[in-house]
Order: sequence, then C-alpha cells, then structure tokens
Amino acid sequence: MDRGNHTSVTEFILLGLWDLPELQGVFFGLFVVVYSITVLGNLIIMVLIMVDPCFHIPMYYFLSNLAGLEICYITVTVPQMLVNFLVERKIISFSACIAQLYFFGSFGSTECFLLAIMAYDRYLAICSPLHYNMLMNGKICTKLVLCSWLVGFSSTLLSIMLISSLYFCGPNRIKHYFCDIAPLLKLACSDTSFTETVIFLLASAILLMCCFLTVLSYIKIIATIVKIPSSLGREKAFSTCASHISVVLVYYGTMICVYVRPTATSVFDVSKVASVLYTVVTPLVNPFIYTLRNKDVKRSIRRHANRAVALLETIGK
Repeated sequence: MDRGNHTSVTEFILLGLWDLPELQGVFFGLFVVVYSITVLGNLIIMVLIMVDPCFHIPMYYFLSNLAGLEICYITVTVPQMLVNFLVERKIISFSACIAQLYFFGSFGSTECFLLAIMAYDRYLAICSPLHYNMLMNGKICTKLVLCSWLVGFSSTLLSIMLISSLYFCGPNRIKHYFCDIAPLLKLACSDTSFTETVIFLLASAILLMCCFLTVLSYIKIIATIVKIPSSLGREKAFSTCASHISVVLVYYGTMICVYVRPTATSVFDVSKVASVLYTVVTPLVNPFIYTLRNKDVKRSIRRHANRAVALLETIGK
C-alpha cells in the first residue's frame, strides 16, 4: 500500500536484547533452560492442583489459573526470541507483530487483575475467616477469574486498534526482542500523540488500580498478622506474605516503570531489562514462590512422585 511516494511497512526486524553476536549461542541456551523450567514448573502446579482434592480450595484455584497464565505469557515472547537467536534476519510480519502485542498486553493485564484478586482472597482468609467460605465460594471464584480474563483481553483492544491504524513507512527496525508498544510507536510515520495518551491513561488505570488494591490488601493482612499472639505463627505468616509481596512488587514495579510514563521518555535499554523481569523472571519464580515453598504442596509432590516410581517399578517387573 502506498501513501504518496512512501510504501507501508509489511514486516519488522527485531534487533533483540543486545547487539552481541558472539553471545547468541549462550543466550539461546540460557533462555531455553529458563523457558523449559517455567513451562514445566507451572504445568506441574496446574496438574497437582487438578488431581489432588486437598487443593480444591479458592487459593489454589487462583494459583492454577496464574500458572496457566504464566505459561501463556512467557510463550508470547520467548519462543520468537529463541528463533531469532538462531537466524540472521530476525523478521516478524506486521500482522504477527500486532498479534504478539495484543496477546502480550492482554495476558499482562489479566495477570494484574488476577494478582489483585489473589491478594484480596488472602485478605479475606486472614482478616475475615468466619465469613470466608460465604464470600469466596466456588461460583464467586469462577466469576472473578472469568472477569479477570475478559477485562484483561478487552482492555487491550482499543490500544491495539489505535496502533494498527497508524502508518509505518520505515525504518522497520524495532529496538527490542519483541513487539512492545514504545519501540513500535517510535517507528510510526503518522502522529502518535493521541495513541500515546490513550495507552498511557489505560495502562495507568489498570496498573495503579490493581497495584493499589494488592498493596492495600497486604497492608491489612500485615496489620492482622501483627496481632497474632504466637511468635511462631507471626513468623510463618510474615515469611509467606514477604515472598508474595516481593513477586508482586517486582511485577508491578517493572510494569509501571515501562508503561506508566510518556512513551517519548522511554529509555529502551532500561525497558529491555525491565521487560526481561516481567516477561521471563516473574513467570519463572511464581510457581516456586507461591506453591513450592508450601509444605502441603511439597508433601503432595513427594506422594505423587513415590506413586509414579512405584508404578514404573511395577511395570518394569
């Protein structure tokens, strides 16, 4: 398609994380390991929660959804990055770029809502234990999860429609390892001020609202924990909350640093590092932070592992 003497861009070149061709093999091996551990770890959590009746409670229902979401989230960006480590021309079509941007934004928004819901669930369990079963029953849990997915995917539509309607005439080199908003808007030949404003307002509303609700829930939880008479009980509760809060702060903090500021002020190298934190590191550590530190989960894993070994030994005989 032509506009005057210019031709619209039909594909983009992803420049990757860093311009270090001699380390491409090292990066490939590193991210293959990270991706494999992330997918396997989250799959184990999902299957474990599904097959073990003792985990059929709201907290683990939300965790299983988070695990599935993390697999989707990391799969949007990392497989493409792995392919690009092995090829000389790191090309992605315009439509694939827009699709990647949409699913990346949708999964990210959904995770924001889900983390807020999980924090609220813990708040109810600790601060209102007598009313917990009534306030957080199976139907309500299902509705909350469905709403987080629906709102997450619908909240990204307007931004994607605005970006896809922009005119890209070249250059077509994206200074990132995936199609992210800021580096993509830098390549637009048409005016992006309205699009940037809308994206900034939407990102601010979603991130700040979810972050506020999550932090508020944990503040109330900590205030309740302080009143626990047993020092051992306080220590155990604080240990669990501290690990959860650390994941939440890293995720929200990096997302806010990247998206809740004008696009023109973005520093791409800083954004790349922050992007690795919330697209790769967070999905990797979440299953370990939220579940594998839990004694009940460890006990269940050992029990099912022993059963699997016994079954294999029986088959071998």
